[in-house]
Amino acid sequence: MTDTLDKLPDAVAAAAFRRLVRHLRHRHDAQNIELMGLAGFCRNCLADWIREGGYPGDKAAARALIHGMPAEEWKDRFQTEATAEQIARMEASLALNQGS
Repeated sequence: MTDTLDKLPDAVAAAAFRRLVRHLRHRHDAQNIELMGLAGFCRNCLADWIREGGYPGDKAAARALIHGMPAEEWKDRFQTEATAEQIARMEASLALNQGS
């Protein structure tokens, strides 16, 4: 059975992906740990996914592409310390990802 998403033209999918990444670059307040806790993915996941999709860069290059700067710089500038509650939500959320 074909997923109807596979019928979406690549140009449309690429435009939506770029908009998502630019949105996340703008929303520094949306911490990766919060994204993981709510949706089970974060900026770093997107970087991994583009590599899995054929992006030729290494992990650091992929993360810089998604973050709009080197990941270490992003962490220094924007990442806050994760709370125990955030970590618990992330772990529970990640458990829901099994099989996706």
